[in-house]
Amino acid sequence: MRASTKHTFWSAALLLAALAIPAHAEKADSNKPIEVSFDQADSDDVKQIKTFTGNVILTRGTIRMTSPKAVVTQDPEGFQFVVLTGTPGVQATFRQKLDGDTDKWVEGQADRIEYDDKTELVKLISKGRIKQLEAGKVTSQVDGEFISYDSRREVFAVKNTSSGESKPGAGRGTMVIQPSSKRPPIAPAQPTSPAPATQPAGK
Repeated sequence: MRASTKHTFWSAALLLAALAIPAHAEKADSNKPIEVSFDQADSDDVKQIKTFTGNVILTRGTIRMTSPKAVVTQDPEGFQFVVLTGTPGVQATFRQKLDGDTDKWVEGQADRIEYDDKTELVKLISKGRIKQLEAGKVTSQVDGEFISYDSRREVFAVKNTSSGESKPGAGRGTMVIQPSSKRPPIAPAQPTSPAPATQPAGK
């Protein structure tokens, strides 16, 4: 069937970081269908493989993934495995709201992104970057060759090769952590008044 439509250890040896995400990913997303917008699609109904190309946008509740190409495979249990592939100058992207009433999001980008519907695990492979945002402001950011984000366990991990292995000398990543918005502001230092001038003796 063929369709066309508009549709980074922190040493010289390796990088391995595991950080707690402050809230669960949106729980309701797991019960939503995956909707795909694309320019062209090829479907193998026997192997349960669908290939989408051309400005692909996949949405599932608050999840939004984009890439020039996406391959969606469905297993016998009905779970989907999505592989998004970028092109030179255009990376695949991932974005998801964290659970709760606050405006908190996780978003990432990489040359290749893998999303496992069954485990709710996202892998950002090659030139990956993942950010946490609150009210539109970045609260932390990590860059690395391999980043995995587990929304169920509230953690992400970073390794220094795109294969997912940590190897000595393979490279380093970077992490930026912004000051917490809950921390009270530090009062500015008050200027000191100059000492009063003294009069010479006898006057």
